[in-house]
Amino acid sequence: MDVDELRPGLWRWTLPHPDWTPEEAEDGGWEQIVASYSLETADGLVLADPLAPEPDSPEHERFWSALDRDVERAGPPAVLITVFWHARSAGPILERYEGASVWVHERAGAAARERVAYTDAFQIGDPLPGGFEALDARRFGEVLLWSPEHRALVAGDVLLGTPDGGVRMCPPSWLPEDVEPAEFRRSLQPLLELPIELVLLTHGEPVLAGGREAVARALA
Repeated sequence: MDVDELRPGLWRWTLPHPDWTPEEAEDGGWEQIVASYSLETADGLVLADPLAPEPDSPEHERFWSALDRDVERAGPPAVLITVFWHARSAGPILERYEGASVWVHERAGAAARERVAYTDAFQIGDPLPGGFEALDARRFGEVLLWSPEHRALVAGDVLLGTPDGGVRMCPPSWLPEDVEPAEFRRSLQPLLELPIELVLLTHGEPVLAGGREAVARALA
């Protein structure tokens, strides 16, 4: 497990996904190492797509001890899930901390319920913990999370990282059947109206400066 503080109070950690197989990386898919994010806000601790180490991992105790300290300091965590595939370790977090909450987009409700007993379903435009806003990712039940305070965009599956540290669209096979890639890119153009500085990818390295330009290149 690698842990980095990207900004004061904004942390990123990476772990190998326990369900990954080499086939997942084919045709522009995703790699085994995935990222999660933690942000201390005025509302308390916010976790985006959190993944905890497996119980038999040597990192297991380290992770939970660190999160225990964060919760003691900042209060019960609010878990924000970008897409139902990323429920990850939301369930164990919800069980461990009294007052914790798990938030999913309402359109993903049934699919998410198969993975975690979430506490809150939101619509686009609803206020979220930590001052986050949910933006429509144009894929079933998926959102992008926008933090105006940090000018940070958190992406689940719709935007992925490139080997050179940039941003790319998800592969065409991940799009709805009746949507062409060019049409899909056009549907995300409103993102470029945001003053994006950071792009916090769960698949790939984060973009820590010039985030809007990186997203623009992905949508070109």
